[in-house]
Amino acid sequence: MNSQPTLTDGTVTLRAWRETDVEEAIAGHDDVVLRWLGVREGPTAEQHTAAVRIWNERFATQHPIGYVIEHDGRLIGGCQVRVVDDTTGELSWVLYAGNRGRGFATRAVRVLADWAMTAVGQGGLGLSRVEARIEPGNEAALRVATRAGLLREGVRRVVAGTGEQPAATEYVVLARLADDPPTSDPQSFRALLNSFLPRKRAISQMLVRDREGRVLLCRLTYKQDWDLPGGVVEVSESPQLAAAREVHEELGLELAPGPLVLTDWLPPWSGWDDAICLVFDGGVLDAAVLDGAVLQAREIRDAQFCTLDEVEERCADFTARRIRSALAGVDGTGAAYTESGR
Repeated sequence: MNSQPTLTDGTVTLRAWRETDVEEAIAGHDDVVLRWLGVREGPTAEQHTAAVRIWNERFATQHPIGYVIEHDGRLIGGCQVRVVDDTTGELSWVLYAGNRGRGFATRAVRVLADWAMTAVGQGGLGLSRVEARIEPGNEAALRVATRAGLLREGVRRVVAGTGEQPAATEYVVLARLADDPPTSDPQSFRALLNSFLPRKRAISQMLVRDREGRVLLCRLTYKQDWDLPGGVVEVSESPQLAAAREVHEELGLELAPGPLVLTDWLPPWSGWDDAICLVFDGGVLDAAVLDGAVLQAREIRDAQFCTLDEVEERCADFTARRIRSALAGVDGTGAAYTESGR
């Protein structure tokens, strides 16, 4: 590639920077731009001119490749792709004051991503992956990246002062691969939605009683209080099957979970995000069932059938409330849904 190609989708045009663009670009740096750049003042004419020269001089070596974004012949923003390695490019963009909210950024990012992942022989960079790192609070940029076809992959943590924005402690990572379905494909649209819609942790537990009405509790290794047997539902796993799996892993018992007796929402607590706890009826068994239990030493210290007084004594208050509500659910006298046991 000897010269930087001009790219367009018919609405926005991406072209190489010119030194004559600097004055107009500087005028577009309003408070919104400065906030997300993490600076108090925009670049001077000399600094921006130097950047333009670098972008143009380094195009052939695939250093950060900067583009002007134009609409109807007007300069409305800028974007760039920084080639990280032979396969990956990092995208960034900005729209200047008065040009936001009209879909221009989405179009520009999509055009830039398409070109970056076009084969070298067809005039592109030949990358197999493009990504963007965006602060969680920058909702506008997150929408642009998503609408441009980048799937949200997760959060990357950084030490404050080491990222692009001085105060940032984490970035949302979004990416698009060369073999992803086109954004017009229904599968691609579903994948986009799935990548950023909320995901709530689910926990499955089993309420097992003995013939004296006592409740089976486990004393855990990673906390002082006791709890019902159970654990986190794995990805794509049935919550009901998860309850049986956890009881088998923790206690070595083969118990078939019965009907759901309680759905309990657990608010954020002590470093944990919120979660949904599903309690299934484990039935009434002879207390001697524990004689054959094989405790998972990594997680379980002890397992006993406990009276309700012992439940109150040994369990956290919200766990005790959940157990009482679950018992009421078994009897058919309680609510099927609670929040922190209430």
